[in-house]
Amino acid sequence: MRSPLLALLVLLLSGCKAASPPPNPFLQGRTLSIAHQGGEGVRPSNTMLAYRHAVRLGVDMLEMDMHATRDGELVMSHDPTLDRLTDTRGRIADMTLGQVLAADAGDRFSPDGGRTFPYRGRGVRVAQLSEVLAAFPNTLLTVELKQETPSVAAPFCRALRQAGATSRVIAASFSDRALGEFRKECPEVATSMTERELRPLVLLSKVGLARQARLPGRVAQVPVRAGGITVVTPSFVHAMHRRGVAVQVWTINDPCEMRRLIRMGVDGIITDRPDLLKTVLAEEGQAGS
Repeated sequence: MRSPLLALLVLLLSGCKAASPPPNPFLQGRTLSIAHQGGEGVRPSNTMLAYRHAVRLGVDMLEMDMHATRDGELVMSHDPTLDRLTDTRGRIADMTLGQVLAADAGDRFSPDGGRTFPYRGRGVRVAQLSEVLAAFPNTLLTVELKQETPSVAAPFCRALRQAGATSRVIAASFSDRALGEFRKECPEVATSMTERELRPLVLLSKVGLARQARLPGRVAQVPVRAGGITVVTPSFVHAMHRRGVAVQVWTINDPCEMRRLIRMGVDGIITDRPDLLKTVLAEEGQAGS
């Protein structure tokens, strides 16, 4: 007769068998090309000019950053202010949409270290989320929620639902608060994971125990290294794939590093240079579909 302890052990072990993860649209068996801020190395950051150029290059996904204006409109900007990337100064949250759109978003972009500014004074504007959703109805998007207060979760979710875009968007954030609010508001949209959520997955993958960590998101958007730790390793990629999680690596602009990561089997490379990545993917036999 089995002892109660042995019976309990058998029961626990039988319950540890992992269920098959649900289908993940961002796991496609190849490395996706993801244009960081639309490809800020070749066009002005987070503008329709950049996004259109990236789509013409054949990228699989556009990556962008989002803030809300004073009157509640969602616009694409990496920074909370317009100071660094436009000819205008001020916090986006303190400005109306009209004031944000009046800024010259091509003013600061220079492809040659400040010798020339080819898009200055040519009517390049900060992009709006509504423009992006309308212009690219079939393109995968990853949108980073930059703003915590006031929350953009409800208007962002509403915009995605109205555009029928919930199945092709990843919501991302470094903020636990912002991402948590969005998950509650819009549970049908895939999310990445914050640094706090990723840390146990990364550490446990190094000892073969990643299955023990909580899995709050379907995408791991990670740097190659962080805090003296190598994050992206074959064991991490394998562990994430076993759990149905896509691994997307940022921000990679070196062709040799792109090639190494592609051969490791990562699911996406986020880059400022989608033109370079296009060439590398073709050389590796992974030209986009």
